[in-house]
Amino acid sequence: MSRITEETIQEIQRRADAVTIIGEYVRLEKKGGRYWGLCPFHNEKTPSFSVDPDKNFFYCFGCHKGGGIISFVMELEKLSYPETLELLAKKLNIPVIYEAGSPDPEETNRTKQREDLAELYRRVAISFHHILTATEAGKKALTYVRERGVSDEMIRKFRLGYAPSDRQWLFNFLQKKGYSEEFLSKSGLFSRQNTRISFFADRLMFPISDKKGQTVAFGGRLLQGDGPKYLNSAESNLYKKRETLYAIEIALPQIRQSEEVHICEGYMDVIALHQAGIGTAVAPLGTAFTDEQARLLRQWAKTAYLVFDNDPAGQAATIKGILTCRRNGLTCRIISMEKTGEKGIIFKDPADILKEDGPGALQKYVKCFINDFDYLVGRARALFDITHTEGLAQAVAFFFPYLETLDSEVSRDGCMGSIADTFGVDRTAVLRDFETYSKKSAADKQRSLDRLEQQKPAEIRSKAPIRMNDELFLLMTIISNRNLYPRLRSSLSIEEVEDPRAKELFIALEECYRNEIQDVDGLLNQIQDDELRNFVLEKTSSKAFSQNPEQLVLDGIKRIREKRLERRRAEIILKLRSARTGGLQSEQQIEELLSEKVHIDAELRRLKEDQE
Repeated sequence: MSRITEETIQEIQRRADAVTIIGEYVRLEKKGGRYWGLCPFHNEKTPSFSVDPDKNFFYCFGCHKGGGIISFVMELEKLSYPETLELLAKKLNIPVIYEAGSPDPEETNRTKQREDLAELYRRVAISFHHILTATEAGKKALTYVRERGVSDEMIRKFRLGYAPSDRQWLFNFLQKKGYSEEFLSKSGLFSRQNTRISFFADRLMFPISDKKGQTVAFGGRLLQGDGPKYLNSAESNLYKKRETLYAIEIALPQIRQSEEVHICEGYMDVIALHQAGIGTAVAPLGTAFTDEQARLLRQWAKTAYLVFDNDPAGQAATIKGILTCRRNGLTCRIISMEKTGEKGIIFKDPADILKEDGPGALQKYVKCFINDFDYLVGRARALFDITHTEGLAQAVAFFFPYLETLDSEVSRDGCMGSIADTFGVDRTAVLRDFETYSKKSAADKQRSLDRLEQQKPAEIRSKAPIRMNDELFLLMTIISNRNLYPRLRSSLSIEEVEDPRAKELFIALEECYRNEIQDVDGLLNQIQDDELRNFVLEKTSSKAFSQNPEQLVLDGIKRIREKRLERRRAEIILKLRSARTGGLQSEQQIEELLSEKVHIDAELRRLKEDQE
């Protein structure tokens, strides 16, 4: 088998600069006579990876891996020795000469297969883009994109395209261009059952590239009819979805410059942020944000901003994303697209805000963020009923996976103190429970995380035993004194009630009120939860709800309003605390929060004065 000549290898070694080549993969900082960064071969938070520019040599004091430029690239890119030499020669514009005048046939064949596949994907992307922007067949898809607020500049920049509805069009088109049926059957563009049927049809197409800008896959959005909303190419020699990020080749220059990255849920969100001037936006591809993707970004970025949806799936993805970022050495911040409307606060994604309010408004939203710990505090309050001991313990334990990702004892101790202060528990108790958690097996910890991701707040709360709280006591007072329901109805809205079981009782009472049902059996028929129905039966015989019921209702309404105001006040304080670390860059936003806090403080004082 032919080999690359020794002269070519020596020329590569002579001209390759370790700091320049390795600096493409690892963010390096000069300290003394060496350059230092986070090791790409193992997880670490403190740089122990060094590059010696004089010896063109790297060494990690953490995992003890070391060597020259060729071994570094060979290990990181997972290439053979000849493939690594060819890659470095291409970077350095050095012609590769082989012994006996010809290259190694096996290596050449593998390299050619990858190059041919990448070239096919590039040409298909160009064809899809042409169909979208310049043909009658693509007008419907082009209209959809423009109606979403996407500019022509972004359509060109992201090479958006359209796959025709005729599933045989692509095969016929490529055959006419000289591609064989055998090659196309292995391209991943066609059905495995019928190699003439295109995998993508009547879809808006998103070309996916690697960090070098080489097209490696496609994503397609359904425009009408049945089927998955989004489809991604199958994995191949070119494309590993856990290691690839959408738009990385477009975002990389700004990520390098700013050392920041914005991680979104999907293609349209990424495009929306880029149109708003946030050129550091990328997205995972059909999976949650992975450790491999985090390690890739860590080469250039220090801080990751998570821009996920606020639905249950998005909230679970945000929690997992926080842990992934922290585990791989990225500082993490959360951007929540809150929009105030007639129905109160609603949550939007970047693509919706671009469509409804334009790129300028989206840019303002992105400037408002909170740190990951404050986000987790909010989620813990939403997920667990902290009015009970069991819920309080669950809320504290919710932070333990996060604490494990912190490599600094000072940071971990500070977080434990904040957890104790937030939930009103003893710091020593938090420490003891965390030490118990730390001794669990990795499998047990993962099972706990998986269960949490699969549950919604109401489900988590409803599994706790029913214990009397202020909201349930108020609703039970009304059930025992039905004539007082109109007073409750005019004084309190169901949105102000937090406990899911109290909400169900409120709804049942409203149904009875509207249908003029006064008997207990009629009320019980409106309650779906058997445990709650038994709870009502048990408590209605109590005399606790018959002693001065008017005052009980009045006091109950005040307590619920007071707690609701205190929760909102705590949220405002968290946001203002984030402002001190750059979380809110708009003076107007800070002023609005301060004004709301003043109003809440005054209302809380009034409620407390009324109780005295």
